[in-house]
Amino acid sequence: MAENWNSKIIEEFRANDGKVGGPFEGAPLLLLHTTGARTGQERVNPVMYRPDGDRLVIFASKAGADTNPDWFHNLRVNPEVSVEVGGETKAVRAHVAEGDERHSLWEAHKSQWPGFADYETKTQRQIPVVILEPVS
Repeated sequence: MAENWNSKIIEEFRANDGKVGGPFEGAPLLLLHTTGARTGQERVNPVMYRPDGDRLVIFASKAGADTNPDWFHNLRVNPEVSVEVGGETKAVRAHVAEGDERHSLWEAHKSQWPGFADYETKTQRQIPVVILEPVS
């Protein structure tokens, strides 16, 4: 079911230069391209992001599930990924934010998008905050 859900969002994203309707209307959305940790196959997932200077920040919330999303495991194994933002594809390198940096980015995102605060209350895990740095 998630695959079909994601496929529809991906199709709409690509047809409208990064804009989608429904529950993500108006939200900053990107398409994250990872390499499967076990399969080596490309995976594409729509993910909300937060701009931070020339970096993009994503949140492995999985809607508050008790496990991290598969894409998070994939980028931990293969941190060289790419993203589609608007009509542009960019190479980026992922790393997990820690300490004060994580706290500040997470609090700012929850403040702007309160649904993420709800996700946090649904799980015992700390939701990972991932920084995507541009690759020159």
